[in-house]
Amino acid sequence: MPGERLTQQERQRIATGLAGGLSYAEIARRLDRPTSTISREIGRNGGPRGYRPQQAHQATVQRARRETPASARAAGAPLGAAGEEIVELAVRTGLPRMTARVHVDLLLSEDGRRTAAELTRRLRVSPASVSVAVNYLVQYGYARRERDPRRRRDVYVVDDDALYHSVMLSTRHTLESARAAMAAAEASGADSPVGRRLAKSGAFLERVSLEMMESADRWRALLA
Repeated sequence: MPGERLTQQERQRIATGLAGGLSYAEIARRLDRPTSTISREIGRNGGPRGYRPQQAHQATVQRARRETPASARAAGAPLGAAGEEIVELAVRTGLPRMTARVHVDLLLSEDGRRTAAELTRRLRVSPASVSVAVNYLVQYGYARRERDPRRRRDVYVVDDDALYHSVMLSTRHTLESARAAMAAAEASGADSPVGRRLAKSGAFLERVSLEMMESADRWRALLA
């Protein structure tokens, strides 16, 4: 994940870590990010006392849009207007732009399958960019990797279960944040203002996450 923009979930985990008194190095270790990335993220978004994950995420998205040259935006033409609109919606939820473009191109393929070479050619980007994007998609359940024995290359696939797996992975990460907040609440003291605030936040996120996972299991048949 190094080199990818922080996701909204990661920013929430940063806020939880700060509230729990974790050091920048410990937060970075838990997110598998360089400490410099965490330090820069917090420093440019209010500091350790003023860090707000939602505002930080919105500010980063706005900066990225200002810094993206027109020529790069024009390179999205292969996805079409509808595809680019889906990409923009995905970016707003925290998905890195290149990862969103690769994901949408997979979704728009006839059989939901493409090789890395096909993605590189269609999106007019470097193989390295595609590699980072597909690794992210596989890691977070948006796609899976298959081996084509005839052509001796990997094929990236989105199928009917991909949405289920991505929802479940995302919810599990939120559940981890909830339980980290509850642990931090206990460490801070259940009767302290910080402890009560963290405990309530953790309990809320835990209940919502568990119900979302139950709902995903209950309605999974709709994807069959």
